[in-house]
Amino acid sequence: QVQLVESGGGLVQAGGSLTLSCAASGSTYMIDDMAWYRQAPGKQRELVARVTSSGNTNYADSVKGRFTIVRNNARHATYLQMGSLRPEDTAVYYCAADQWRSGVSSRYETFWGKGTQVTVSS
Repeated sequence: QVQLVESGGGLVQAGGSLTLSCAASGSTYMIDDMAWYRQAPGKQRELVARVTSSGNTNYADSVKGRFTIVRNNARHATYLQMGSLRPEDTAVYYCAADQWRSGVSSRYETFWGKGTQVTVSS
């Protein structure tokens, strides 16, 4: 079982910066992609950024050029560096990790953190 713990959320003014951290622990073997999602009030959870084990990344169009996802494989950690923050970035941000599960029903299983609140004031 993989446990994910996010940290770094808080209140920031529009135009400011904030970095979120996610640390994985427990059974961390064969973790593949790690990602950040967010869910704003009244909205569905959406992918913000994803990074593969080899360092390839992709971003939601709304955050391209402003956010950067980084990972440290040795430490089983991922970070979301957020800049030029806007009020519409206000959301609960969740860390996610995909782990390959071997066996009769081999598949990826996604594990989630509990989330950290980011509030951007106007």
